[in-house]
Formats: sequence, structure tokens, C-alpha cells
Amino acid sequence: MAGSPENNASLSIQKVTHSESSQAKKSQHAEEAIFYMNCRAAYLTVLKSSLENIKSKEQLGLVLQQAGRNPSQKTINKYWTSQTTTLNFDDFCTILKKEKPTTKTELLEAFGKIDTDNTGYILHDELHKILTTRGEKMTQDEVNAIIKQADFNCSGKLDYNKFCDLYMTTSEQCRKTAREKLEVDSRLRQQQFGSQTETSSEGITLPVSKPSPRISRTTDHKLAPTKGDSRTPSRPSSAQSCKASISTTISMGASSNRNSKLIEPDTMKEWQCAQSKGCFYLEEDGEIISHKYRLHVPQRSTVCITIKPLNVRQVEGKSCHWLSVDTALYILKENETQENLQLVSFTEQQNKEVFGWKGELGSGVYWLLPFTTGCRLKKVKTQITGEAKLVYRGEDGELVLTKEFRAALLDIFETIDLDGNGLLSLEEYNFFELRTSGEKCDEEAWAVCKENFDMKKNELTRQGFMDLNLMEANDREGDPSDLWVTLLSLGYNKALEMTEACPFVIDIYAEKCKPRIKAIYLEAGSWQLNRAICKSVVNKGEAKVMDGCENIIIYTYKASRRITSVIENKSDNKVIIHVNNEQSKNCLSNRGLAVFAVEVAPKSMMVSQHVMPLNEQEEWLYNCVHSLLR
Repeated sequence: MAGSPENNASLSIQKVTHSESSQAKKSQHAEEAIFYMNCRAAYLTVLKSSLENIKSKEQLGLVLQQAGRNPSQKTINKYWTSQTTTLNFDDFCTILKKEKPTTKTELLEAFGKIDTDNTGYILHDELHKILTTRGEKMTQDEVNAIIKQADFNCSGKLDYNKFCDLYMTTSEQCRKTAREKLEVDSRLRQQQFGSQTETSSEGITLPVSKPSPRISRTTDHKLAPTKGDSRTPSRPSSAQSCKASISTTISMGASSNRNSKLIEPDTMKEWQCAQSKGCFYLEEDGEIISHKYRLHVPQRSTVCITIKPLNVRQVEGKSCHWLSVDTALYILKENETQENLQLVSFTEQQNKEVFGWKGELGSGVYWLLPFTTGCRLKKVKTQITGEAKLVYRGEDGELVLTKEFRAALLDIFETIDLDGNGLLSLEEYNFFELRTSGEKCDEEAWAVCKENFDMKKNELTRQGFMDLNLMEANDREGDPSDLWVTLLSLGYNKALEMTEACPFVIDIYAEKCKPRIKAIYLEAGSWQLNRAICKSVVNKGEAKVMDGCENIIIYTYKASRRITSVIENKSDNKVIIHVNNEQSKNCLSNRGLAVFAVEVAPKSMMVSQHVMPLNEQEEWLYNCVHSLLR
């Protein structure tokens, strides 16, 4: 029987919509494939294999240059810290996603700030002064090398339009040369991730996450999660076939069924307590950084350790998104060295928003590593109608901080006052400076602050902190640009809402001694944290061997508010695991995709994903299929 015109029209619309959706997905796949091909081409120009790690700052600089970047020493130091020993291909891809190639427009805008008369030229004397005194200072020889280039210099002046053209051409030539080398080298083509074939119906198969440990260890299995659990997973081609798979289904109740085993601190009023605040900050590339702490326990004692989001004073009408962010602490025992840390436990007991752990700790030094899954603390595009005003001029013509900005500064002060004594020590202030400017304030500069701003016991007061920000506004004659740099780096948006940060508070109760806690670092999740997460899931989760492949084991850990899965590869070869969550309901994954793939190095394990309920007031269903790609 012929269908009605309405049904036919509806069917046609569905077909068109499905076709458009399919085309959009293919376009997205193609763009990602080109990005990863360029990554591989640059990487393999310097290193022999994508499984080989970057082993020095110099190598990092070289591969970035081959990818068309021109990294400063500050940029390289950002990714190669004092704790870094190696970076792998996945780390390199993450860096390239964050460090976008400079555009000609950006270069011209930078030169335009110097060439205020818009002549198109900069005098060599002025260029020399700028390059040797500002920012990352260049040497005399480096400046001379630029000035001597005949292509863009004449009559004692630099033609910066020509300079920009040559810069862009050279940058593209680096990428082109790397791609050509990859294409002509058949040996390298055979190393393509996922056993890529030239006849794939979906085009190029994307390379996927390949984590590796930061510091060499002699263990039975290398634990190899990457920074931020590889927050930029690649989506594999649907043309890839699977030769083994395993399915995990878990039905979870609404939030009313939360675990309440955690003993309330009120029952430990006689115990001695130590407290410290801290914060999770969201980076531009989605990576999360936080404070890390050293805990000293003088003698063996029963201890209760808790963490929860910090409920700072909220401005009326402003959202408090951070209060819904999940928090956890991993407790590691320090032995002979800081690198040799052993997992003790983590805060899995829960009472409302508080997560805690109670047990016995021997005397010694421990590390507390804060953790959030990234399911709730992530980049969210929101429409902001207008930019909040930070300063204005009073009747006397003097600059004044607005009421809204003062309220935000008070919340910031509350967050960075780690010990909660109402004052900022130099150490506390330096965490603030490192986050907002990347620099530290030394004792001499702190003495200058003491002369100009209100302090008590050599610590900055709230009023002093306010005056410091007012001085910054006065230095720029009311231009709020620098103030916004500070606010944005601390997780605020242009409406003065804290949407990309989550302050938290840690409490330690000890029955027989006075515990001491101190913030030591403010940095991204280390390999120690990733190893601890893997170990905790292996120890407490359910293990399933993949059907048809006994060397692949999927561990799934279920808590009241999250599910974490870990993949272990016992084989001598790297494997690519396809992960499909399309049948899950009311779920939120830290990966940001329902379907993705990860690469697991030989004899290693890594976090597959963290999943939380999208709506905690409703039931949620976790249905995940891990498949081994051919």
C-alpha cells in the first residue's frame, strides 16, 4: 500500500537529516585525521617511531618546530617541568592542540602595537631595544641575525609585513617537508596506528591515545596513563572491524541511594585537626591542574581525611557550578624518595558532597593528590550578554573597584588563603602569582609590598589584596585587560561567574597526634596520580577478560557517583581498544564522546574513562562495550 504524502515527506526529511549528520561526522573525522597525520609527520621527522618518547627539552623544541610552531623557552618549560623525564606521542598531540600555530593576523597585530604610526616598518634600534629587554630576551647575535636578513630589511628598518610572510612560508614549509617524508617512507607508513589501510571506506583511521610513564620504573606492568587521562580521544573509523569484545552493564540508582558510611567529623571533636584549601583549575586544552600536598603524621594514629568543594561566599544571582564538581583524594606513602610513592587508599566513602577515608596511618610523610574526573569540570560554551564592569571613576576622578569585582576578589582571597587564617603568606601569594602570571614574587618584592599595602605578621590582608588589584588598575589607567587576565586564569568568565575552577577544602583528623599539611605544587595530574587511579580500580573493581583475547582485561570500579574503567594489556604488542557508550543512559563521560578509541602500550594499563550521572536525581545506566580493533 502506498504511504501518505505526510509519511513520505517525513521519511524524506529523516533521510536528509541522517545524510547531513553522516556527512558532518565524516568531515569531523577527516579534519581530525589531517591533524593527527601532521602530528605524526612532525614527530617522525625527529624520532624513529611513534612509540619512542621525547627525552629532552631540545627534542621537544625540534618536534614543535617541525609541526610549524615556534616555541619560546617559556612555552617549552611549561610542558617540560623539573619532574618531566619523557613525553610521548599522545602528550605531543595534546601540546599541539593547545599551542595553535601563530596566524599572520596575530603577528601583524603584535607588530602594530609597536608601530603606532602604522608605517609598516620598525627601526632597527627600536627593534633591538624591544627584543633584548622585553619578554623572553634575545641575545645580541640573535637580534643581529634577524636584522641582517635582506629579505625583509632595508635602510635600517624592518619591513614586518615581509617578515610575517617569510615566517608563515617557513612554518608551512616545515609541515610540508615532514608530510612528504612520511608519505615517501614506506616503512613509516606501515607504522600507521590501527593497521591503517589505503582502502578504508571512511578515509584515514585516526591515531589514538598512547600513554607512557613519565619516570622509568621496574614493575611487572607499566602503568601508563597520560596527563588528564588523555582528554582528547580520537574517534576511530567505523570501517575498522573488531576481533574481540567485552560488554559491561551497570544500573545505578538516583542520588538518594548515596553511600553514607563516612563518619561525621562531629564525632571526632576530641581529635586534632589540620586543614588546607586548594583549587582545581581548568586549562584551555581541558587539562585540570590542582594543588598537591605533603602530609606529615608524627606517630601512628587513626586518621580521617575528607575533601569537599569549598562553599565560598556566593554573589547573589551568580551560579555556583563548582559545588556539583566531584572531588577525591588519593593518599600515597612516601618511602625513600618522592618518586617512590605507594598507594595507601583514596576517599571513596561519601556523605553528601563530602568524600573521605578513615583508617590507620603509621608515622611518616604522605602525599595527598586531589582528583576530579573532569565529567563536570569541563569547557562549556555559554552565551554571555555583556562584560562585567571591574572599575569606575568616582566623583573625585579616582579609580574605584566595582561592588561585583570586590565580591569576586573576596572569593578569590578566600580560595587562595590556603590555611584559612584570613591572611596571605608569601607562599600562598606565590601560588596565586604562578597561576595568574607564571612568575613568583621573591622576598625583595614582598618587602616592597609590605611598604605599600596593608600587612599583618608579614602576611597580606584582605584590604591589602584589594589595594594591590586597584594599583594594577591604576597602572593601566583604568584599562581592565590585566585584571581580566587574572580573573580568566582563575576560572571566571566575563560575567564574573566561576565556571572553570573548583575550590575545595581538605580536613585531616588524627586521634593521637597533630597532623601537618602543606601545599607543595600547583600542577597537572602526575603519573603518580594516574598510577594510583589505575591501582585503585584494579584492587577494588570487577575484572573481566576480553572474550577471544585473554591478554586484555577490563577493570570496572563502581562508586556511588562515578564509574571508572581501566584497560590492562598483558601482551607484548600495543593494542587499540574501541570504546562504545551509545547504549548508556543519563551518563556523562570525561571523554566527551560516546564512541572513541585508545591505544594501550605493551604490558601496561591505562584509564579508559570516568562516567558520572548527567542528572543525579534520576537513575542512570552504564553500558560500555570495549572491543579490540583488528
